[in-house]
Amino acid sequence: MTGRPDVVNVTWRKSSRSDSQGVCVEVTRLAGGGWAVRDSKDPHGPILIFTTAEWTAFVGGIRDCEFG
Repeated sequence: MTGRPDVVNVTWRKSSRSDSQGVCVEVTRLAGGGWAVRDSKDPHGPILIFTTAEWTAFVGGIRDCEFG
């Protein structure tokens, strides 16, 4: 990904498995490719940007229980 992705004009979404106390993250697919992730309790805070390959590896690691 080149340049700074637009994370203002996007639709953020939470997992349907988020807990009732709001301890969760939000994700959005980026127009230029890749994904952005932020803390739902701090929507104006830091945002992590993943390329499509990084996101695929990350989600695969979650599914394979690689993160203890």
